[in-house]
Amino acid sequence: MRTTSEGHIIQLDGVRFIAVGLVLVDHLFVTVNNIPYGALGVTIFFVLSGFLISRILLKSKEKTQGTPGGFKKYLRKFLIRRTIRIFPVYYLIIALLLVFDVPPVREKLAWLALYGTNIYMAIHKTWMGSVDHLWSLAVEEQVYLVFPFLIFFIPKDRLIPVLGVMGVLSLAFRFFYFFSMKDFGAEDWIVTYVSTPACLDSFALGGLMAWLQLYKGDLFTKLFNKSWPVVLALLAWILIQFWAKSVDQKYNIAFVVFDRTIASILGFFLIGRAVIGFHGLMAYFLENPVSIYLGKISYGLYLYHNFVYNHFHSGPMHLTVRLFRKIYQYIPELRGSVAFEALIVAALTILVASLSWLFFEKPINALKDKYAY
Repeated sequence: MRTTSEGHIIQLDGVRFIAVGLVLVDHLFVTVNNIPYGALGVTIFFVLSGFLISRILLKSKEKTQGTPGGFKKYLRKFLIRRTIRIFPVYYLIIALLLVFDVPPVREKLAWLALYGTNIYMAIHKTWMGSVDHLWSLAVEEQVYLVFPFLIFFIPKDRLIPVLGVMGVLSLAFRFFYFFSMKDFGAEDWIVTYVSTPACLDSFALGGLMAWLQLYKGDLFTKLFNKSWPVVLALLAWILIQFWAKSVDQKYNIAFVVFDRTIASILGFFLIGRAVIGFHGLMAYFLENPVSIYLGKISYGLYLYHNFVYNHFHSGPMHLTVRLFRKIYQYIPELRGSVAFEALIVAALTILVASLSWLFFEKPINALKDKYAY
Protein backbone atom coordinates (compact mmCIF):
# COMPACT_ATOMS: atom_id res chain seq x y z
CA MET A 1 0.00 0.00 0.00
CA ARG A 2 1.53 3.29 -1.14
CA THR A 3 0.68 6.23 1.11
CA THR A 4 1.86 9.78 1.67
CA SER A 5 3.53 10.81 4.92
CA GLU A 6 0.05 11.84 6.16
CA GLY A 7 -1.33 8.35 5.50
CA HIS A 8 -3.21 9.29 2.33
CA ILE A 9 -3.59 6.25 0.03
CA ILE A 10 -2.15 7.46 -3.28
CA GLN A 11 -3.99 5.25 -5.76
CA LEU A 12 -7.38 6.25 -4.36
CA ASP A 13 -6.98 9.67 -5.99
CA GLY A 14 -6.73 7.83 -9.30
CA VAL A 15 -9.91 5.92 -8.43
CA ARG A 16 -11.64 9.23 -7.74
CA PHE A 17 -10.55 10.38 -11.19
CA ILE A 18 -12.02 7.24 -12.76
CA ALA A 19 -15.31 7.80 -10.94
CA VAL A 20 -15.69 11.46 -11.86
CA GLY A 21 -14.44 10.73 -15.38
CA LEU A 22 -17.25 8.22 -15.87
CA VAL A 23 -19.79 10.84 -14.79
CA LEU A 24 -18.34 13.43 -17.16
CA VAL A 25 -18.29 10.98 -20.09
CA ASP A 26 -21.92 10.11 -19.44
CA HIS A 27 -23.06 13.73 -19.30
CA LEU A 28 -20.84 15.09 -22.08
CA PHE A 29 -21.80 12.37 -24.55
CA VAL A 30 -25.44 12.09 -23.53
CA THR A 31 -26.66 12.56 -27.12
CA VAL A 32 -24.76 9.53 -28.45
CA ASN A 33 -24.30 7.25 -25.43
CA ASN A 34 -26.82 4.96 -23.74
CA ILE A 35 -24.55 3.09 -21.32
CA PRO A 36 -24.94 4.25 -17.66
CA TYR A 37 -21.32 5.23 -17.08
CA GLY A 38 -22.44 8.08 -14.83
CA ALA A 39 -24.38 5.73 -12.56
CA LEU A 40 -21.29 3.51 -12.34
CA GLY A 41 -19.12 6.50 -11.43
CA VAL A 42 -21.51 7.65 -8.70
CA THR A 43 -21.72 4.12 -7.30
CA ILE A 44 -17.91 3.90 -7.12
CA PHE A 45 -17.96 7.19 -5.21
CA PHE A 46 -20.54 5.74 -2.79
CA VAL A 47 -18.44 2.63 -2.12
CA LEU A 48 -15.33 4.78 -1.67
CA SER A 49 -17.18 7.08 0.74
CA GLY A 50 -18.44 4.07 2.68
CA PHE A 51 -14.89 2.75 2.96
CA LEU A 52 -13.27 6.03 3.96
CA ILE A 53 -15.84 7.23 6.48
CA SER A 54 -16.15 3.78 8.07
CA ARG A 55 -12.35 3.53 8.34
CA ILE A 56 -12.16 6.99 9.90
CA LEU A 57 -15.01 6.31 12.32
CA LEU A 58 -13.72 2.89 13.38
CA LYS A 59 -10.27 4.32 14.12
CA SER A 60 -11.76 7.28 15.98
CA LYS A 61 -14.01 4.96 17.99
CA GLU A 62 -10.99 2.98 19.19
CA LYS A 63 -9.39 6.20 20.47
CA THR A 64 -12.44 7.73 22.14
CA GLN A 65 -14.71 4.91 23.33
CA GLY A 66 -14.47 4.49 27.08
CA THR A 67 -12.94 7.92 27.64
CA PRO A 68 -14.79 10.81 29.31
CA GLY A 69 -16.98 12.49 26.71
CA GLY A 70 -15.77 9.95 24.17
CA PHE A 71 -18.83 9.91 21.92
CA LYS A 72 -19.06 13.70 21.93
CA LYS A 73 -15.41 14.02 20.84
CA TYR A 74 -15.83 11.28 18.24
CA LEU A 75 -18.95 12.83 16.71
CA ARG A 76 -17.72 16.41 16.94
CA LYS A 77 -14.47 15.75 15.07
CA PHE A 78 -16.20 13.79 12.34
CA LEU A 79 -18.93 16.35 11.71
CA ILE A 80 -16.55 19.32 11.84
CA ARG A 81 -14.11 17.75 9.38
CA ARG A 82 -16.91 16.72 6.99
CA THR A 83 -18.42 20.19 7.25
CA ILE A 84 -15.11 21.87 6.44
CA ARG A 85 -14.57 19.66 3.39
CA ILE A 86 -18.07 19.60 1.92
CA PHE A 87 -20.16 22.59 2.96
CA PRO A 88 -18.16 25.68 1.87
CA VAL A 89 -17.98 25.04 -1.88
CA TYR A 90 -21.47 23.52 -1.94
CA TYR A 91 -23.05 26.58 -0.37
CA LEU A 92 -20.87 28.88 -2.47
CA ILE A 93 -22.39 27.32 -5.57
CA ILE A 94 -25.92 27.58 -4.17
CA ALA A 95 -25.32 31.25 -3.35
CA LEU A 96 -24.02 31.99 -6.86
CA LEU A 97 -26.93 30.18 -8.49
CA LEU A 98 -29.29 32.13 -6.25
CA VAL A 99 -27.71 35.48 -7.17
CA PHE A 100 -27.87 34.71 -10.90
CA ASP A 101 -31.39 33.31 -10.53
CA VAL A 102 -30.60 29.95 -12.13
CA PRO A 103 -33.76 27.85 -12.06
CA PRO A 104 -34.97 26.09 -10.00
CA VAL A 105 -32.72 27.30 -7.15
CA ARG A 106 -34.96 30.05 -5.76
CA GLU A 107 -38.06 27.86 -5.88
CA LYS A 108 -36.30 24.86 -4.29
CA LEU A 109 -33.83 26.68 -2.03
CA ALA A 110 -34.87 24.92 1.19
CA TRP A 111 -34.43 21.47 -0.39
CA LEU A 112 -30.99 22.47 -1.66
CA ALA A 113 -29.86 24.14 1.55
CA LEU A 114 -30.88 21.14 3.66
CA TYR A 115 -29.37 18.52 1.33
CA GLY A 116 -32.82 17.20 0.54
CA THR A 117 -32.76 17.19 -3.26
CA ASN A 118 -32.95 13.41 -3.49
CA ILE A 119 -35.97 13.41 -1.16
CA TYR A 120 -37.69 16.02 -3.33
CA MET A 121 -36.96 13.99 -6.45
CA ALA A 122 -38.26 10.77 -4.90
CA ILE A 123 -41.44 12.39 -3.60
CA HIS A 124 -42.26 14.18 -6.83
CA LYS A 125 -40.69 11.59 -9.16
CA THR A 126 -38.93 14.29 -11.14
CA TRP A 127 -35.49 15.76 -11.76
CA MET A 128 -34.46 19.28 -10.77
CA GLY A 129 -32.92 20.79 -13.88
CA SER A 130 -29.38 22.10 -13.62
CA VAL A 131 -29.03 20.93 -10.00
CA ASP A 132 -29.98 17.31 -10.82
CA HIS A 133 -26.56 15.96 -9.89
CA LEU A 134 -26.68 17.27 -6.33
CA TRP A 135 -28.90 14.33 -5.36
CA SER A 136 -25.82 12.16 -4.77
CA LEU A 137 -24.36 14.69 -2.32
CA ALA A 138 -27.68 14.65 -0.47
CA VAL A 139 -27.43 10.86 -0.18
CA GLU A 140 -23.90 11.10 1.19
CA GLU A 141 -24.88 13.71 3.78
CA GLN A 142 -27.81 11.59 4.93
CA VAL A 143 -25.48 8.60 5.31
CA TYR A 144 -23.06 10.78 7.29
CA LEU A 145 -25.85 11.44 9.78
CA VAL A 146 -26.40 7.71 10.38
CA PHE A 147 -23.03 5.97 10.08
CA PRO A 148 -21.34 7.66 13.10
CA PHE A 149 -24.05 6.29 15.41
CA LEU A 150 -24.11 2.91 13.71
CA ILE A 151 -20.37 2.40 14.04
CA PHE A 152 -19.96 3.81 17.55
CA PHE A 153 -22.78 1.94 19.27
CA ILE A 154 -22.65 -1.41 17.46
CA PRO A 155 -19.84 -3.67 18.71
CA LYS A 156 -17.27 -4.23 16.00
CA ASP A 157 -17.87 -8.01 15.97
CA ARG A 158 -21.55 -7.39 15.18
CA LEU A 159 -21.05 -4.67 12.60
CA ILE A 160 -20.67 -6.99 9.60
CA PRO A 161 -24.10 -8.67 10.04
CA VAL A 162 -25.64 -5.19 10.34
CA LEU A 163 -23.92 -4.03 7.16
CA GLY A 164 -25.03 -7.25 5.47
CA VAL A 165 -28.65 -6.64 6.43
CA MET A 166 -28.32 -3.07 5.20
CA GLY A 167 -27.08 -4.24 1.82
CA VAL A 168 -29.79 -6.89 1.47
CA LEU A 169 -32.53 -4.42 2.43
CA SER A 170 -31.24 -1.92 -0.11
CA LEU A 171 -31.43 -4.52 -2.87
CA ALA A 172 -34.84 -5.63 -1.59
CA PHE A 173 -36.11 -2.04 -1.65
CA ARG A 174 -35.31 -1.69 -5.34
CA PHE A 175 -36.73 -5.16 -6.05
CA PHE A 176 -39.98 -4.51 -4.15
CA TYR A 177 -40.50 -1.06 -5.66
CA PHE A 178 -39.87 -2.38 -9.15
CA PHE A 179 -42.52 -5.08 -8.84
CA SER A 180 -45.00 -2.97 -6.86
CA MET A 181 -45.37 -0.36 -9.62
CA LYS A 182 -47.65 -1.18 -12.51
CA ASP A 183 -46.03 -0.20 -15.84
CA PHE A 184 -42.79 0.79 -14.12
CA GLY A 185 -41.38 3.80 -15.98
CA ALA A 186 -38.88 6.67 -15.88
CA GLU A 187 -40.60 8.45 -12.99
CA ASP A 188 -40.58 5.30 -10.86
CA TRP A 189 -36.94 4.66 -11.69
CA ILE A 190 -36.01 8.03 -10.17
CA VAL A 191 -37.21 6.74 -6.79
CA THR A 192 -35.10 3.59 -7.01
CA TYR A 193 -32.09 5.59 -8.17
CA VAL A 194 -31.89 8.60 -5.82
CA SER A 195 -33.49 7.37 -2.58
CA THR A 196 -30.94 6.84 0.18
CA PRO A 197 -32.30 3.36 1.10
CA ALA A 198 -31.76 2.34 -2.53
CA CYS A 199 -28.05 3.27 -2.32
CA LEU A 200 -27.08 1.60 0.93
CA ASP A 201 -25.65 -1.58 -0.57
CA SER A 202 -22.82 0.57 -1.95
CA PHE A 203 -22.03 2.10 1.44
CA ALA A 204 -22.37 -1.27 3.16
CA LEU A 205 -19.71 -2.79 0.91
CA GLY A 206 -17.46 0.18 1.63
CA GLY A 207 -17.97 -0.34 5.35
CA LEU A 208 -17.18 -4.05 5.00
CA MET A 209 -13.94 -3.18 3.25
CA ALA A 210 -12.90 -0.80 6.04
CA TRP A 211 -13.66 -3.41 8.71
CA LEU A 212 -11.64 -6.04 6.87
CA GLN A 213 -8.65 -3.75 6.47
CA LEU A 214 -8.59 -2.77 10.14
CA TYR A 215 -9.44 -6.08 11.82
CA LYS A 216 -8.75 -8.83 9.29
CA GLY A 217 -5.63 -7.60 7.55
CA ASP A 218 -4.54 -11.00 6.26
CA LEU A 219 -7.96 -11.67 4.75
CA PHE A 220 -8.03 -8.17 3.27
CA THR A 221 -4.67 -8.75 1.60
CA LYS A 222 -5.70 -12.18 0.34
CA LEU A 223 -8.94 -10.76 -1.07
CA PHE A 224 -7.40 -7.79 -2.87
CA ASN A 225 -3.81 -8.69 -3.73
CA LYS A 226 -4.78 -9.90 -7.22
CA SER A 227 -6.33 -7.93 -10.07
CA TRP A 228 -8.44 -10.71 -11.59
CA PRO A 229 -11.46 -10.08 -9.28
CA VAL A 230 -11.58 -6.51 -10.64
CA VAL A 231 -11.62 -7.85 -14.19
CA LEU A 232 -14.26 -10.43 -13.30
CA ALA A 233 -16.46 -7.78 -11.64
CA LEU A 234 -16.05 -5.54 -14.69
CA LEU A 235 -17.15 -8.39 -16.96
CA ALA A 236 -20.18 -8.95 -14.70
CA TRP A 237 -21.09 -5.27 -15.02
CA ILE A 238 -20.73 -5.48 -18.82
CA LEU A 239 -22.98 -8.55 -18.88
CA ILE A 240 -25.59 -6.68 -16.85
CA GLN A 241 -25.54 -3.93 -19.48
CA PHE A 242 -26.05 -6.48 -22.25
CA TRP A 243 -28.91 -8.01 -20.30
CA ALA A 244 -30.51 -4.62 -19.68
CA LYS A 245 -30.21 -3.59 -23.35
CA SER A 246 -31.58 -6.90 -24.60
CA VAL A 247 -34.95 -6.27 -22.97
CA ASP A 248 -37.54 -4.19 -24.82
CA GLN A 249 -38.60 -2.43 -21.64
CA LYS A 250 -35.96 0.21 -20.85
CA TYR A 251 -36.58 0.17 -17.10
CA ASN A 252 -36.14 -3.54 -16.53
CA ILE A 253 -35.02 -5.61 -13.56
CA ALA A 254 -31.39 -5.74 -14.70
CA PHE A 255 -31.14 -1.95 -14.94
CA VAL A 256 -33.32 -0.98 -11.99
CA VAL A 257 -32.52 -3.66 -9.43
CA PHE A 258 -29.20 -5.35 -10.13
CA ASP A 259 -27.10 -2.70 -11.88
CA ARG A 260 -26.18 -0.82 -8.70
CA THR A 261 -25.30 -3.98 -6.77
CA ILE A 262 -23.00 -5.25 -9.52
CA ALA A 263 -21.49 -1.78 -9.90
CA SER A 264 -20.93 -1.71 -6.12
CA ILE A 265 -19.12 -5.05 -6.27
CA LEU A 266 -16.93 -3.68 -9.06
CA GLY A 267 -16.21 -0.61 -6.93
CA PHE A 268 -15.47 -2.87 -3.96
CA PHE A 269 -12.76 -4.82 -5.78
CA LEU A 270 -11.38 -1.79 -7.64
CA ILE A 271 -10.97 0.24 -4.44
CA GLY A 272 -9.67 -2.69 -2.40
CA ARG A 273 -7.07 -3.46 -5.05
CA ALA A 274 -6.05 0.21 -5.17
CA VAL A 275 -5.58 0.19 -1.38
CA ILE A 276 -3.20 -2.76 -1.67
CA GLY A 277 -1.73 -1.22 -4.82
CA PHE A 278 -2.10 -2.06 -8.49
CA HIS A 279 1.05 -2.85 -10.47
CA GLY A 280 2.06 -2.25 -14.08
CA LEU A 281 -0.01 -0.06 -16.39
CA MET A 282 -2.86 0.34 -13.93
CA ALA A 283 -0.46 1.57 -11.26
CA TYR A 284 1.03 4.02 -13.74
CA PHE A 285 -2.44 5.32 -14.60
CA LEU A 286 -3.63 5.68 -11.00
CA GLU A 287 -0.37 7.21 -9.77
CA ASN A 288 0.16 9.47 -12.77
CA PRO A 289 0.37 13.12 -11.61
CA VAL A 290 -2.51 14.05 -13.90
CA SER A 291 -4.77 11.32 -12.49
CA ILE A 292 -3.80 12.23 -8.93
CA TYR A 293 -4.48 15.92 -9.51
CA LEU A 294 -7.84 15.35 -11.21
CA GLY A 295 -8.79 12.95 -8.42
CA LYS A 296 -7.83 15.56 -5.86
CA ILE A 297 -10.18 18.12 -7.44
CA SER A 298 -12.87 15.52 -8.25
CA TYR A 299 -15.36 17.06 -5.79
CA GLY A 300 -15.16 20.35 -7.64
CA LEU A 301 -15.28 18.66 -11.04
CA TYR A 302 -18.46 16.91 -10.03
CA LEU A 303 -20.07 19.98 -8.48
CA TYR A 304 -19.27 22.43 -11.28
CA HIS A 305 -19.63 20.35 -14.43
CA ASN A 306 -23.40 20.64 -14.72
CA PHE A 307 -23.18 24.43 -14.45
CA VAL A 308 -20.32 24.81 -16.91
CA TYR A 309 -22.58 23.17 -19.48
CA ASN A 310 -25.62 20.91 -19.48
CA HIS A 311 -27.05 19.60 -22.73
CA PHE A 312 -30.64 19.82 -21.49
CA HIS A 313 -30.61 22.98 -19.38
CA SER A 314 -27.99 25.42 -20.70
CA GLY A 315 -30.00 28.04 -22.59
CA PRO A 316 -28.93 30.18 -25.57
CA MET A 317 -27.49 32.91 -23.30
CA HIS A 318 -25.36 30.52 -21.25
CA LEU A 319 -21.68 31.55 -21.43
CA THR A 320 -20.52 28.19 -22.77
CA VAL A 321 -23.25 28.13 -25.42
CA ARG A 322 -22.26 31.64 -26.48
CA LEU A 323 -18.61 30.53 -26.65
CA PHE A 324 -19.60 27.68 -28.98
CA ARG A 325 -21.51 30.08 -31.23
CA LYS A 326 -18.47 32.38 -31.44
CA ILE A 327 -16.18 29.46 -32.32
CA TYR A 328 -18.58 28.22 -34.99
CA GLN A 329 -18.60 31.65 -36.62
CA TYR A 330 -14.92 31.21 -37.39
CA ILE A 331 -14.76 27.41 -37.73
CA PRO A 332 -18.22 26.28 -38.94
CA GLU A 333 -16.89 22.78 -39.68
CA LEU A 334 -16.83 22.09 -35.93
CA ARG A 335 -20.55 22.69 -35.52
CA GLY A 336 -22.30 19.56 -34.32
CA SER A 337 -19.09 17.81 -33.24
CA VAL A 338 -19.91 16.10 -29.96
CA ALA A 339 -16.25 15.28 -29.33
CA PHE A 340 -15.18 18.91 -29.79
CA GLU A 341 -17.87 20.25 -27.48
CA ALA A 342 -17.03 17.59 -24.88
CA LEU A 343 -13.35 18.56 -25.03
CA ILE A 344 -14.13 22.25 -24.52
CA VAL A 345 -16.56 21.61 -21.67
CA ALA A 346 -14.11 19.23 -19.98
CA ALA A 347 -11.32 21.82 -20.23
CA LEU A 348 -13.55 24.58 -18.84
CA THR A 349 -14.71 22.33 -16.00
CA ILE A 350 -11.14 21.47 -15.06
CA LEU A 351 -10.25 25.17 -15.15
CA VAL A 352 -13.15 26.18 -12.90
CA ALA A 353 -12.55 23.28 -10.49
CA SER A 354 -8.82 24.10 -10.36
CA LEU A 355 -9.46 27.73 -9.49
CA SER A 356 -11.97 26.68 -6.87
CA TRP A 357 -9.49 24.22 -5.37
CA LEU A 358 -6.56 26.62 -5.36
CA PHE A 359 -8.24 29.74 -4.06
CA PHE A 360 -11.20 28.44 -2.05
CA GLU A 361 -11.26 24.75 -1.13
CA LYS A 362 -7.59 24.14 -0.34
CA PRO A 363 -7.21 27.06 2.12
CA ILE A 364 -10.40 26.03 3.92
CA ASN A 365 -9.37 22.36 3.99
CA ALA A 366 -6.24 23.35 5.89
CA LEU A 367 -8.51 24.01 8.87
CA LYS A 368 -9.13 20.26 9.15
CA ASP A 369 -5.65 19.85 10.64
CA LYS A 370 -6.95 21.41 13.83
CA TYR A 371 -9.38 18.52 14.21
CA ALA A 372 -7.17 15.51 13.45
CA TYR A 373 -8.53 12.10 14.47
